[in-house]
Amino acid sequence: MHPLIQHIQKITSSHGIEEDSLLPFFETKTFRKKDILQEEDKRCLLYFFVVKGCLRLYFTDYNGVEQTLQFALENWWMTDLNAFRTGQKSGYTIQALEATEVMAITASDYELMLAKFPVIENYFRLIYERAYAASLLRIRMISRMPKDEFYELFQSKYPEFIQRIPQKVLASFLGFTPEYLSELRKKKVRGKK
Repeated sequence: MHPLIQHIQKITSSHGIEEDSLLPFFETKTFRKKDILQEEDKRCLLYFFVVKGCLRLYFTDYNGVEQTLQFALENWWMTDLNAFRTGQKSGYTIQALEATEVMAITASDYELMLAKFPVIENYFRLIYERAYAASLLRIRMISRMPKDEFYELFQSKYPEFIQRIPQKVLASFLGFTPEYLSELRKKKVRGKK
């Protein structure tokens, strides 16, 4: 069974969607490490479901520093949702951090899919609720927790990120400098000895 169908079934507990009727809405695309899937300030035409690999969503601030806002591993979705819905230019860049395979859908096919499969509308509502809650938690943790505690909590909740995300990119996501993250990691290693 295709990973997208498995994920829909897992999230919705619904088993009524056939691969043959849903998957034609999507196009499979593969990207090499560091490939750009969506450029900042270009029209956002696709929504990506990660089958294999890892993506990041970021913007470049006024000082030329990349600020990472989101990651997407297997079974996660990524796009600039507002730009995708409206057909406007994206405020973000999406980049492959590893060799990545995605299922990509256009806005018009997305709307057709939602109309044809009400369970998919429910699926995306549940996905958005989880994503929104995670975003609020991240903001709260960045704002309230000491940086070392925030890193420990993130590491315990998302160990797969620590192994797969380059240190500079992870530091950007956590609101740290790469040097500070390096120091935290060194302290952790020294503490284990």
